[in-house]
Amino acid sequence: MSARPESLSPVAAMTAAAAAPAPASPAKAAAWGPWVAWGTCSVVWGSTYLAIAVALESFTTFGMVAIRFGAAALLALLLGRLRGEPMPGRSELPHLALVGFLLLFVANALIVWSEHHLPSGLVAVLCATTPAWFGLMTRRSEPLGARGWVGTALGFAGVVLLAAPGEDLSLHAPGVVAVLLATLAWASGTLHGRRHVTGGGPLTRAGVEMASASLAGLAVAPFTGGFLSSAPTPRAVLALVYLALFGSVLAYTAHGTVTRAWSPARAGTYAYLNPVIAVLLGVLLLGEPFGARVVAGMAVILSGVALVQLRARR
Repeated sequence: MSARPESLSPVAAMTAAAAAPAPASPAKAAAWGPWVAWGTCSVVWGSTYLAIAVALESFTTFGMVAIRFGAAALLALLLGRLRGEPMPGRSELPHLALVGFLLLFVANALIVWSEHHLPSGLVAVLCATTPAWFGLMTRRSEPLGARGWVGTALGFAGVVLLAAPGEDLSLHAPGVVAVLLATLAWASGTLHGRRHVTGGGPLTRAGVEMASASLAGLAVAPFTGGFLSSAPTPRAVLALVYLALFGSVLAYTAHGTVTRAWSPARAGTYAYLNPVIAVLLGVLLLGEPFGARVVAGMAVILSGVALVQLRARR
């Protein structure tokens, strides 16, 4: 979700600091920075689907968005200022607000809502179509080619396989559509940010975007059931804290780093690992279904995304 240089994320910064004694360490750290950021997105975001499912025990969809990103925005902006990062320019604030609205309010709210009706692991599998959207949206500047088109078709064929009625698995069709719309919003917002936002640091940019999402959630939550669906349980609160600290501040800042260092299709391949981690956690900790059709659908989707990625790296 270009190889424009920028300051490293907190994870990448730690990598740079650890490598400092060697003469060539800054260049090596800069080269490894996007890989560390990509790995952070792959692992942490793979676990957030489980955290969302747990947090839904006590929080509403928009209540979760408002609280999660409000807390994360304050922390990201504070850390950014402590690190001496510049704030984005005024002309970029509307673009950042739009990116935050699309990625963190629209896409995230759709994902959270879908988990009311779908297993968390399957939501992650459906989200693996994100790189295919990137391929479609950038086809003029980066033509898909035959391999890319086949990969895109395979990715969405996997979605159809998972969504088709069957005795072994019955999916909520509106939930599937919600996830696909979420991936479309995510890809659109990511590309808009790449094109229109260059100033500020990774934490300050992320803070502004998360503040935009939180404000939208605060505006909508009172009219859609409030902030709580039931009395908060300790594990639901811990899940929300995890989402704010790791899923938002850490992983979203890493996402900003990798999307500015790599091409959209390549950067979006953290979606390869997200569903694997999410499905395993869902099966092991929540007892979610893991039948033959889930395995087949995941294999088809990830094969399609892999073809798009191979096209992108040629």
